[in-house]
Amino acid sequence: MARNIGVLAKQPEAVCEKDRKCPFHGSIRLHGRIFTGTVIRTSLGRNALVEWSWPRYNRKYERYEKKRTRLMAHNPSCIAAVKGDRVRLMESKKLSKTKNFVIIEKGV
Repeated sequence: MARNIGVLAKQPEAVCEKDRKCPFHGSIRLHGRIFTGTVIRTSLGRNALVEWSWPRYNRKYERYEKKRTRLMAHNPSCIAAVKGDRVRLMESKKLSKTKNFVIIEKGV
């Protein structure tokens, strides 16, 4: 049984075993910002590199330039996002040196 994480997100059908960093089946608490992006790499372990683009206005040239943001996020085994998936991530406490976001939903 998955617990309520306080955000409207689809509950995962699979159950992850022994993952303390899973927001649904573990003990991690979520707070703060929520982003939507695309998984561009699933690297070692349960990590995922998520990217999204946004326009930034350049005053000098009076044009918009395309900027991108990349974040490392925890990829719980019950969600198991793969390269190319659209996902929602939410901020949590610092999970490692470079990770402080967790994937909460796949197929957004």
